[in-house]
Order: sequence, then C-alpha cells, then structure tokens
Amino acid sequence: LFPGMDVVESHAFRITRNADFEVEEDRDEDLLQALERELARRRFGSPVRLEIADDMTEHMLELLLRELDVDPGDVIQVPGLLDLSCLWQVYGVDRPTLKDAPFVPATHPAFGERETPKSVFSTLRDGDVLVHHPYDSFSTSVQRFIEQAAADPQVLAIKQTLYRTSGDSPIVNALVDAAGAGKQVVALVEIKARFDEQANIEWARKLEKAGVHVVYGLVGLKTHCKTCLVVRREGSVIRRYCHIGTGNYNPKTARIYEDVGLLTSSPEIGADLTDLFNSLTGYSRKTSYRNLLVAPYGVRRGIIERIEAEVEYLKAGREAGIRLKANALVDEQVIDALYRASAAGVPVEVVVRGICALKPGVPGLSENIEVRSILGRFLEHSRVLNFRGADEFWIGSADMMHRNLDRRVEVMAQVKDPRLTAQLHDIFESALDPTTRCWILRPDGGWAASPAQGESVREHQGELMRSRRNQAS
Repeated sequence: LFPGMDVVESHAFRITRNADFEVEEDRDEDLLQALERELARRRFGSPVRLEIADDMTEHMLELLLRELDVDPGDVIQVPGLLDLSCLWQVYGVDRPTLKDAPFVPATHPAFGERETPKSVFSTLRDGDVLVHHPYDSFSTSVQRFIEQAAADPQVLAIKQTLYRTSGDSPIVNALVDAAGAGKQVVALVEIKARFDEQANIEWARKLEKAGVHVVYGLVGLKTHCKTCLVVRREGSVIRRYCHIGTGNYNPKTARIYEDVGLLTSSPEIGADLTDLFNSLTGYSRKTSYRNLLVAPYGVRRGIIERIEAEVEYLKAGREAGIRLKANALVDEQVIDALYRASAAGVPVEVVVRGICALKPGVPGLSENIEVRSILGRFLEHSRVLNFRGADEFWIGSADMMHRNLDRRVEVMAQVKDPRLTAQLHDIFESALDPTTRCWILRPDGGWAASPAQGESVREHQGELMRSRRNQAS
C-alpha cells in the first residue's frame, strides 16, 4: 500500500456518523428526489462517535480528533474487535458440526397440503389462523396469502404496508403481478425506514411503473404497522381478508426473527383496516377503531387504560395480571402505569429483548414486576400483550417507545379466537417458565443469568422448534 515508505505505526478506528437528515415533507414536491439528495449527503454527516483500538497511541488519537473534529467525550476505546460483523467470516468456515443444525420452518397445519388443494381464503372462512414465525413457514402462509390474492380473478383490491422487505421480494413481485392483472393495488412504502431508504425508493419506483398506487404515508409520521387487506368478490357479496403482524413482509428475516401474525376474515377487522388505509391514503383522519389500537392516537392510551383496569379487577377480588413481550420498554407513561399496577399488587411479567428502562423488584414500587430477556438462535421480535383480568390478548407492531407511540403509525390488534389465544398463552408460559434459560433484570439495573448453574434448564426456542417438528411429522 505504501511503497517506499516506512510504516511507523498502524491502528484500527471506526467512525459513526449522524444518519439523520432533514426532508421537509410538506414542502418538497418530489419526496423521492429530496430523499435521494439527502442520502448522498449522509456519508459526509458529522461524526458522533469515534471507536479506537485499545493500542492506539496518544499522538495518533490527537491527530484523529483534530482532523475528524470529534469531541474527546465521544471517543470509545474498544478492547478486541471494533466490528463484530467480521465474525461472519469465522461462521463461514465449513465446519457443520460446530453450527446449529439446519431448521426448516413447518407449514402451519391450517395451510397443510391436502388431496384437494384448499385456498387460503377458504381456510380463513373456516376460522382465523395465528402464525408464529420462524417456526411456521412465512412462504406457505403470509406470502402464499398475498400471492394467491394476486392470482385470484375474484380479488378486486390489495392494500398493503411495506416497511422493510428483501432484495428479491416475492411480496413486491406479487403486487406487480396483481396490478398487471388489473386489480386495484395500493402499496404504502415507508421510504424513510432507517438504512433501507435507497432500497425502498427502488421498490416504490418499480411498483409505480407497474401501475401500483404508491403512497408514502402521513406527513411527519413513519408508517411502521404491518398490515395487508384483500378485497374479494364472492358471489353477490364482498368479503375482506386481512393480515396483521408484528414483523416485516420480508421472507428472509422471517426465517431468523421470531414474530406472530393474525390471518382473518373477520368483518370487524376488515372494516378497521379499510378505515386505516383510507386514513393513510386519503383525507380521512379517523382516530378510533373497533378492534384495533392505532398510534399515534390510541396505542399508549389503550394500553394504559387496560393496565389500570387490571388494578380494578384486583380490587374487586378477581384474577388480575399483566404479561408483556416487546423489543423495548422505555416509555415513561407506560412504565409509570406498570409501577402503579405493581404497587397495587398486580403481578407484572415482562419479556424484553433490548432496552428496558423499568426497574423491577424495588420495594414499594415494583416488587411485583419481573423482567427477563431471552437471547437465542432467533431474534425475539414479536410484541404481545396479555391482560389476564380482562382475558385480552393483543399483538402488533408497536414497542413501548416514544418514537413508536408518538411518531409512527402502529397497529395493535386484539386476538379473540380462544384457539389462538391459547397459542399466545403457551408462548408466554414457555418464555416465563422458571426453568427457561434467560437473563433476569435486577433492581440495580444489572442482569443475572437464570436458572442458576447446576439447575435444570429448558431452551424456549428449542422447545418451540421441537414442537413444530413433531407437528410436521
């Protein structure tokens, strides 16, 4: 690299730049062009963090601080590897005995092959279906639902939100095919999805070229909900079929992210999604729904009301309890409501994968709250709420964070079918089993491994994989 030069010293460093950009959505006439212009500037954003190897000299650090204009307080000295993604090279070594055995998702029993093939629509007319990815195959459930809708001559319209999807998305291809077949297709593409902006711009242009009605959501809000509405003519009636999920319409991440989704022909949910898409694509500003909680208006309020109702159930001598599964729990209003419930004696069980700003086990405040985190082969990504006194289960796209509850369009749907609520109950029972391997959050903010060494241990994800293999066989 440096012929004729003497290399005196060499060190690794990494810069993290500010990825935020300003696009005036209500002023810019062409949002796509404005976004592309800002994306070109992102690589020159101001540094917000400088990570350095722990062997870097003071002289070299001073040079970097001066030339990069970084504040000394934004320097982090890292022992070992600066970029852990390089470990994929180790994983790439051909040593199958050192890796997890391949896991092939099973087709949900409701969509299993029969002597006479049954359409997804026929299946949903018989009853709702809850899919649990990656244990249930995404391609033979949600993807098949959209592909069959695109190919079915009786389908009049498909309306779908797209937040993130894969590079060779069969979902997008199905929407293109549906538009080519003359169906009304509406795709709400979130082109501001962080670090997927360029890919989503390309999807938007491909869809528009195919005749899809592409919308970019409401000014000032990201559209993060995962919803799909199919309108189908059946004889003299029009029936609506819906999917509401906790994960993106991405067949690749659906194999490694744990998510749940509801497939239904419920008239109530169909009417709600119709209202929601009218709000996202037109001038409707509906804020209340029959069977959904929709942010930024209704999710936080609906959750807090239900937490407070659990306190009233307990005071009335009835069963009460709250179980919450999410990626993050940082919203102060939700946390304060959980503290009040705990102080009143309501047991609260939280399964959180990432950030948790709630402190459990604090006397007089949160001694009835337990928080655990499960880290495993799959990324625990689903958001599920269970209010035991009301006997309600909710699933959806919203985490308990300001950005989700105040600055995004999010959807939480109530699952009512007892067959499906039993499945969600089993997920909680497995995740919260005292012998399940997990991390327990302590009152001081530290995490402790559980169960203790020497005790019997069960693997939550392993048990679910084993259960699906048994069903498939």
